[in-house]
Order: sequence, then C-alpha cells, then structure tokens
Amino acid sequence: MEFKKFILILLIFLGAYFIPFSDPRVEGSILEAFHMLQEYAREHVLFCLVPAFFIAGAIGNFISQNSVIKYFGSGAKRWLSYMIASGSGTVLAVCSCTVLPLFAGIYKRGAGIGPAVTFLYSGPAINILAIILTARILGWQLGVARALGAIFFSLIIGLIMSALYSKEDEERTRKSMNLIEEEERRTPIQNSIYFLTLVLILIFAAWGRPSEPVGLWNTIYGMKWYITIALLMFLGYILVRWFDSEERLSWTSATWDFAKQILPLLFIGVLISGALMGRPGIDAGLIPSQYISSAVGGNSLLSNFIASIVGTFMYFATLTEVPILQGLIGSGMGQGPALALLLAGPALSLPSILVIRSVLGTRKTLTFVFLVIVMATIAGMLYGYIVA
Repeated sequence: MEFKKFILILLIFLGAYFIPFSDPRVEGSILEAFHMLQEYAREHVLFCLVPAFFIAGAIGNFISQNSVIKYFGSGAKRWLSYMIASGSGTVLAVCSCTVLPLFAGIYKRGAGIGPAVTFLYSGPAINILAIILTARILGWQLGVARALGAIFFSLIIGLIMSALYSKEDEERTRKSMNLIEEEERRTPIQNSIYFLTLVLILIFAAWGRPSEPVGLWNTIYGMKWYITIALLMFLGYILVRWFDSEERLSWTSATWDFAKQILPLLFIGVLISGALMGRPGIDAGLIPSQYISSAVGGNSLLSNFIASIVGTFMYFATLTEVPILQGLIGSGMGQGPALALLLAGPALSLPSILVIRSVLGTRKTLTFVFLVIVMATIAGMLYGYIVA
C-alpha cells in the first residue's frame, strides 16, 4: 500500500515537472478533457446513468438470487441465458457506460460471466436505431454487417469467457447458492411491473434525437418527457403501495453503493479520453485526428487493428459514431476499418474499461478487451475483402 502511494506521488511529481503545459496542444487537450466531462455530465448522467443506477439497486435488492442463477448462472440452459442476454440491445438504446450498472447488478447477483459479458457487449452494440442509421447514412451493406457482427460477437465473446473462467463461475455459483434468500413480499407480476416501469423510464428519459429523421423515433422523441413523467408518477404509486419504508431505504442505499463504485472511475476515464482524443468531431486532443484518419485507410491488417484500438478506447455517446464515421470515410477511411470501429466502439470505451475492471478484475477485463479488439479486426478485414 505504501509503495503504491509512493508511485502515485512520484508520477504526479514527474508529470508536473516535465509536461509542457505552455504548449498549445497540451493546453487545448486539458481544456478539451473538461469540456468532454461537462458534455458527459449534461447528456448522460441524469437521464441515462441515474435511472440505470436505480435499476441496478433494484436488481440487488428485489430480484431473487436463485432466479438470477437459474437463468444466468453457470448451470443455466445456455440457449436461454444467451438468447436473453444477447437480445437486450434491441430494447436498451444505451451507451457503453450506461449499461455498466446493469451489468454489475446481474453479475454480483450471481449471473455467470458468459451471459453477463454477452449482456455487457450487446446492450450498447445491438441498438436497432443505430443499425438503421448506419444503413441509411453509411450504406445497407455496412448496416447489415454491423447487425450480424454485433449479434455474433456478443454470443461468441460470452461463450469464450465462459469457457475460460468456468471453474471460477461454478465456485461463485456454489457460494451464492449457500446464501439465505429473503421471503418474497410481492407477487411475480408486481415485481415484473416494477422492473418494467424502471426500464421504460430509462428508455424514454434517454431517448435521443437522431441526426437523420426516422419517423416514429422522432415522434416519440417529441413526447418523451410526457411519457417519462407519467411513468415516474406510476413508479411513485408503486413504491407507496407495494413497498414499505425499509425496502425503499435499502433500494436507495444499494443505488448509492453502485454510484460510489462506478461514477468516480467513469469521470476519470472521460477526462483521460477527452485529453487524449478530444470530443468526437473536435480535433483538440493530444492525438491529432488526422493521424487517426490517415492510419485507417485501405483494408490492411494494421488499419483494421488501429480502427479497433481507437474504437475500444474512444468514448462514443449513443448514435454519435455514425456521423463521425461518415466524416472519416469521407477522409479516406476504408470500409473494413469502418466496420471494425463500429463493432468495437459502441461496446467499449476507456471509462467503461476502468469500471469493468472494478467488477471483473484485471485478468478478465483484459481478456474481454482483447477478444473485442481481435474479433473486430478480423471482421473488418473479412468485410473489407468482401466489399472490395
């Protein structure tokens, strides 16, 4: 512990001593980091993360651990658990950070690492509107490739993680099964209505306006706050009629526990990501955007690998990856690297990686990141070869 403190102090000293803060690029990147943090706070914390924290707290308090283990544990029917986990993205139009509290909730409640990671990847990746926009703006071929790749990736990555860490999963399941479950105070229908209301609040509160008009989506966007307020009123009625004060207190306490664990890491990650690469579409980070665009031309192994790396560590808010890619393709980005970035970008980011590590540990997190990068690179090369 003392050695870690010494290393931290040493790094801060070396940074303060050697970083050329007077350099315009460095000055701009520092300012850009805080601009990105502000944008993140304004657009994602209140209407995406806060509802997600409350859902995670509810999972930890009111979903039977036996139920989670039954459907998502190491001994569950694989076809059912992976089907539910991979299909989550069709409902949750969320970014890689918003899905984190939900992932942490089901994993800590006893879900196997395979289904949990499948859910973690599919939540932001299999987003129906994002896929539709990809097809409309970037071409139907890229839209279809993105949809098929995201579904396939979520299943394969989950199955590989399950195979690699099956023994640890079985041990976690055995320990979880020894815990005493509290008696259910509500009927399954009441619990279903409660959770459905929470999920709908998250969906409509986070409902964004797409850059291109998409019929029904824009109509719902115009009504989103009326629907959200109605759902909040209904939730208040549920909490008063179906929950006692002790349960409401334990729910808010669990929600706060998730927020304490996740938010600081997310904010640190957003600051670092903003300083390195800047906000999407703004060339103010330490790494100039022209370096990235020039490195992802063609369809070589290196260009696909670089696109996967950039997608893995750069933060993309939901749907922003499509107009960003439109600009990169116009600057010479290859079709293969474009798909690689689409498959790696929405599912991961530097902020989300920091949080995943706090839940899974360093080894499992590195394995997950490695699988995403490798599979995105391979998919990009295959797609680039086919369209060429």
